[in-house]
This record gives sequence, C-alpha cells and structure tokens, in this order.
Amino acid sequence: MRVVIAEDSVLLRTGLERMLAGDGIEVAASVGDGEALLEAVRATRPDLALVDVRMPPSHTDEGLRAAVRIRAELPATAILVLSQYVEEHHAVNLVAGDARGIGYLIKDRVAYVEEFLEAVRAVAAGGTRLDPQVVAQLLNRRRQGGPLSALSPREREVLALMAEGRSNAAIRAELGIGTRAVEKHVTAIFAKLRLPDSEADHRRVLAVMTYLRHR
Repeated sequence: MRVVIAEDSVLLRTGLERMLAGDGIEVAASVGDGEALLEAVRATRPDLALVDVRMPPSHTDEGLRAAVRIRAELPATAILVLSQYVEEHHAVNLVAGDARGIGYLIKDRVAYVEEFLEAVRAVAAGGTRLDPQVVAQLLNRRRQGGPLSALSPREREVLALMAEGRSNAAIRAELGIGTRAVEKHVTAIFAKLRLPDSEADHRRVLAVMTYLRHR
C-alpha cells in the first residue's frame, strides 16, 4: 500500500511518515501544499492521499480543493482528510458524491494510533470513515432543517456569491464552472427555495434575502 501525505506542519508530517512506515505502509511522497499534492499524486498514483484541509498559501481550503481535483482525475485514489476541527461545509463537499474510499478525521484522532491506522487501511480499501464529531454535526444540521437545508454544497456556494452581488459571469469565473452550470444551479436554488417565476418579484433578490436570514 502506497500513500502520499500532504500536511504543512513539518512536525506532524514527519510523525505521520514514521507512523505509516512503522506499520509497513510505503510513503510515496510527503508534501506541504495543495499544488505539490496534485503533482505527487499524478506522478506516483498512490492508493491513498492523506490530506490536511488548510495549507499554504491562504490556509483556507487548499487541501480540500486538491482532494476534489484528485477525486475527479484519479478516482482510484482514496482520500483521507485530516482537519483541526469539524468544518461542516468541507465534510459535506467531500461526501456529497460517491463516499467510497473517503474519510474525514479530526487531527486529534491521529493520537489513537491503532484506530488511525485502521482508518487509513479501510479507506484505502474503498471504505468510508467519518469522525464521530463530523457525523454528529451533520445529523444536527439535518435535524435543524430550514429553507437552506435542501441546497447542495455547490448551490450554497452559488447563493453566497449571489449575496455578494456577483453576476452569473462573475460566479462562473470564481468557481471555475461553465455558464450553463451556473444557470442550472441558480434555477435549482429558485426551485428549492420555492420562488416561482413572477413579473412582480425579483427571484434573485428574494433568494439572497432568504440566505441572509437563515445562513
């Protein structure tokens, strides 16, 4: 079994390397940012990518963005994300499609060596491992409901950009998707928020108002 590690903390990255090697797992590459992760995975084709969510340069979601690209380009590569704390939006993005070969663990879980290594092997074999804290928060979100709960993670992104006053063209450029895809998401938002086409009401404004009230 071969693994690529992406973690900007040198101390944690070194610890992960030693832990995996000690269990007979080959570390094909060990890097500190999202672009290096993409290059390493493309070059080595590992069984699993072990990915920190927040990495340079902005320390927001570079790791997750890289993981999503890996999932699209090399679906045979399993993804195990490590996060400092539960980031619900990222967790939903990660498991929104096929959850096989996907894991999301809080970094504290690494301290439980046997449990962590079991998760690594399970996800690499096509299983799914979600941290109990992640599951609890996602279930709580579902219970809370609300008008925005029906929206997909991508639709929430589109609506958030609409709330910033972005046009469809600006949303397309920001998210790196096609014009028709943006239009499809906007139409879906209107439908899920129950905003029928009307000459008297501006659905875009009503959608933004709903978002601001319930986000």
